[in-house]
Amino acid sequence: MVEKKIFVLGLAAVLALGTLGINWVDTIIPTADAHGVQAQLQSRFIRIEDETFNRQSLQTGETLTVQGTLVSLVERDLRGWISIFSESTNAGNRWEMLARDPPGNVFDIPGNAVVKYSLSAKALEAGVYHVHTQLNVAKVGPGLGPGQTVVVEGEPIIKPIPYTNIAYQSIIIGVGYVITFATRPWQVI
Repeated sequence: MVEKKIFVLGLAAVLALGTLGINWVDTIIPTADAHGVQAQLQSRFIRIEDETFNRQSLQTGETLTVQGTLVSLVERDLRGWISIFSESTNAGNRWEMLARDPPGNVFDIPGNAVVKYSLSAKALEAGVYHVHTQLNVAKVGPGLGPGQTVVVEGEPIIKPIPYTNIAYQSIIIGVGYVITFATRPWQVI
């Protein structure tokens, strides 16, 4: 009987602490935030230098251009993909990429070379953004430039949803599932 009471009291304590949970820990232990932790990920491979922004504030619909140089620190050629990365306190965080130089989604970065880049994006939603150059290097990972705060004001620009693209992708995924299930029925179960 005593063992059951101890068990019930222990279970009640676990449930009570679980209900109160971590909420009280936040008031005792201060939280720590870090910004730009990813910025050093590629320092041994490719460094983003001379990152400049054409504007610090703009209206929705206007273009933000980010320029700089990519400095390869290794002898072998690498493949990369460049874009912008932005953080914001609002839920939107919306930009439309207009142009990339070097052009294309994926480009080659020669070993020990310096490659100039330029990114242009249209602001679609108001907010205070911290914008970085984001470089993703194949088999290495992402890296960020130093970044800058950009203030966007104005009414949001709503882009139409490309339903034809969604339908096309859904058909391709469905065909893939049919082929997978038809060729390996024993793995489905």
